Amino acid sequence: MQKLNNIDGGKPFDWGKTSQDYAKYRDIYPEIFYQKIADRGLCVKGQKVLDIGTGTGVLPRNMYRFGAEWTGTDISPNQIEQAVQLAQLQNMKIGFIPCPAEEIDFPENSFDIATACQCIWYPDHKILAPKLAKILKKGGKFLILYMAWLPYEDKIAARSEDIILKYNPSWNSSGEIRKPMWVPDEYLEFFDVTYREEYDVMLPFTRESWHGRMRACRGVGASLSPDDLQLWENEHGNMLENEAPPQFDVLHYVAMAELTLKDVK
Repeated sequence: MQKLNNIDGGKPFDWGKTSQDYAKYRDIYPEIFYQKIADRGLCVKGQKVLDIGTGTGVLPRNMYRFGAEWTGTDISPNQIEQAVQLAQLQNMKIGFIPCPAEEIDFPENSFDIATACQCIWYPDHKILAPKLAKILKKGGKFLILYMAWLPYEDKIAARSEDIILKYNPSWNSSGEIRKPMWVPDEYLEFFDVTYREEYDVMLPFTRESWHGRMRACRGVGASLSPDDLQLWENEHGNMLENEAPPQFDVLHYVAMAELTLKDVK
């Protein structure tokens, strides 16, 4: 269970409660998401990559085909358990470690790349930034990635947000708009921002897969009480049944920032 003052007004959340849904419904990044990373020469053959906040290993499992050697860490043992199972099913050799980002412990110059996908808000950056700088090799990269639906432009996304906020009014991930990837100031002591990009994607869903995607988010499955979760289940399911077609697309945007380690070692 995590409790952070800057997240949902300090309301506790536990990604471990969503692990099965996360494994089933959140492996949704489109092909362009991974190809753009590889086109930057990142997470490819000959490189060692550390994925912090790996969750169920979505990024390393989908980038595995590009040939990098991956290690994933996550604060939730349940998430890591799902990551291990999914990697084994796909015959992938990926190292997964249940560990908070602030407690990673690797020798200097261990990795070429570090990645943080959908998780940059959670670590203590005063601790993590110098650790990443230490374990990355000369010229190493830190890649920050994010994808979000756009509720002001997508009706179904907006309706889903309204229902989440009804049962979890402190949830502060609503109302997303396109903007450059946030880079916490703590990293700028050790890294230069060398590339940014934002682009739109349309993601296909069914009523079931969108419902599962919503249930797997922090504002629902990770933080609602069992009673409130059941109320949300009923209302969100009814909304989709009455207002959404059996299959539909939801507008998202992707933001990425590539940071390069300063030559100060």
